[in-house]
Amino acid sequence: MAILAGAASCNRELRRIEKSNDLEQKLAYADKMYEKKKYQMAQTLYEELIPIFKGTEKFEGLYYKYAYCSFYLRDYTQAAFHFKNYLEALPSSPRAMEVDYQQAYCYYKLSPKVPLDQTNTMKAISAMQTYINSYPNSDKTAEANVVIELLRRKLEKKDFNAAELYYNLGHYKSAGVSFQSLMRSYPDSDKSDNYKYMAIKAYYLYAKNSILPRQKERYETVVNEYLEFTDRYPSSKLKDDAEKYYNLAKNNIKSLENEQDKKKSVQ
Repeated sequence: MAILAGAASCNRELRRIEKSNDLEQKLAYADKMYEKKKYQMAQTLYEELIPIFKGTEKFEGLYYKYAYCSFYLRDYTQAAFHFKNYLEALPSSPRAMEVDYQQAYCYYKLSPKVPLDQTNTMKAISAMQTYINSYPNSDKTAEANVVIELLRRKLEKKDFNAAELYYNLGHYKSAGVSFQSLMRSYPDSDKSDNYKYMAIKAYYLYAKNSILPRQKERYETVVNEYLEFTDRYPSSKLKDDAEKYYNLAKNNIKSLENEQDKKKSVQ
């Protein structure tokens, strides 16, 4: 009951302040609500006061807290918008470095689960990288690098799922291209050799299921992919498995050449 009574009292006080014409009192009450972490109440008042105090010395602190209200209320879309506006309106602010990071962090918080559209993930990576480039000595640089790595792993997982789906559906050419792209996009990944190995498997199955006149050149692709694999990953645990497809491709090429020779001799 005490909590309900306290809430009712706060609401009455807020309504009284909202009706007041004393702008300084409104701002002081908004700041008080902000300090008490009553961000919804503070936000309501700040929103009314922004156009009034714009251009004054009090605007910077007001808008700074207003942006953070959205952030603390987990409305990261609005928070990112307001942090961006803050930077555009007050580029020389001593808070600029902090706000710049918060804008990028909002995109990170908006980054969705792997199967969904990753536009905000890419925005977050770009914003974090811009932050690092702009403030290389910031104490947030290490954290920004960690965030970028986490986001890149998410994009890598999404790309892997797409490549794996092509493979499972029997679209082997598309799978091979996708696994190759994965390897090139994430060369430092601890799964990079696996992507190359999966490309070899996919290209082998693509060759095997091709029409006879196209098989030889496609098996040759498998051979070239394997040779590149051994150059790039000489110590990979997948080397023996990859070699099996290399040997199968070489044997099939030899068989196809023998068949061609037989046909020529008959002619």
